[in-house]
Amino acid sequence: MTFDLPESARDWALRMRGFVDSELIPWEVVAEMNGGVLAPEVDARHRRLALEMGLPGMDSPLSEGGLQLSNVCQVAIQEQLGRVTNGLGWCFSEAHGWMFEACDRQQIERYVRPILEGRRHECYAITEADAGSDVEAIATTARRAGDHYVVSGEKWFVTSANHADFFILQAKLASNDQAGGDHILLFIDKDSPGVELLETPAFSHTFAAEHPTYRFDAVRVPAENLIGTAGDGMAFAHAWFRRERLMIAARCCGAAERLIDEATDFAKTRIAGGRPIADHQAIQFMLADSMTELWSARLMTYDCAAAHDRGLDVKALHARCSMAKLYASEMANRVADRAVQIFGGRGYMRSNPAERFYRELRVERIWEGTSEIQRLIIARALLKRGPMAMLGEA
Repeated sequence: MTFDLPESARDWALRMRGFVDSELIPWEVVAEMNGGVLAPEVDARHRRLALEMGLPGMDSPLSEGGLQLSNVCQVAIQEQLGRVTNGLGWCFSEAHGWMFEACDRQQIERYVRPILEGRRHECYAITEADAGSDVEAIATTARRAGDHYVVSGEKWFVTSANHADFFILQAKLASNDQAGGDHILLFIDKDSPGVELLETPAFSHTFAAEHPTYRFDAVRVPAENLIGTAGDGMAFAHAWFRRERLMIAARCCGAAERLIDEATDFAKTRIAGGRPIADHQAIQFMLADSMTELWSARLMTYDCAAAHDRGLDVKALHARCSMAKLYASEMANRVADRAVQIFGGRGYMRSNPAERFYRELRVERIWEGTSEIQRLIIARALLKRGPMAMLGEA
């Protein structure tokens, strides 16, 4: 099969490719050699350009000032952002569509609209020491006390928390509140009393966005900060995971394309034994395998996005997003490994994009659900629905 991008998606892809090539990629090595951090004026320019393009609102309703782009268009945007290393594509926060469905007007005006307008930045506090892919194991509790919730627990890997001013935190209701539901989501301002930064671990990638650990020690959160109603937390978390898994797949496709492009150009000009190494079958086979796998992943990712736009059943979409993330993330890791091999010693230098992608892409098989968790989701859907429902629209 083939997938023909609609004109709107092609336009966005071209626009984003120009932004990535002219504004972001030139700063990769500078970021790599400076702990991921760019000069304030450069970072401010990237954020301003992203805001001018409306990227924080790509998934937001038109009625709220967003772009309300199709999922296919959003994938086209994220695919291009995946072509840059060092997290430089993370130059904007997003006001996701589910937020406008879940939040009341006061919450939209206080938390969501400021994301859309680039005035506030969020981070997600979900993962814990013993609760990663298994969100049912979350131990952080929220106990209702009059017009507040009292939140206690510890959250790990709170991505971009150093750039954020509030958390979207997932907790379990304390035992005396079980009748009202189980998982809940809360907005928590970062400067709330009882919020403590415990650690900022160093990771393999060199990003300005950090992934610190926070303790919430009896933090009092106004009840009006509850997102949706008690018990809605998992439903909204699943909506977030579906979208994130699809966009991870898109970014992995972009990364693989950049890697193939860089490795191909190098292979054409690197002379060994009097001939370009591109003349050797060993190199040709690595490039051929990479291109074939990228084509497969790209078809899967865009078809999954189109299924979202058609309104496919949510349970089927959940499994398809898992398939797209699983295949694309593992594909991109294989492509990065081959690219490093093609570059040889040069591919082990931090100034080479293949080396940076080799480190950065590894986490795509872990966060927003490990490859093993994706396989469980896919297998369970298959056992319940059968292969035809997984492949078609039945």
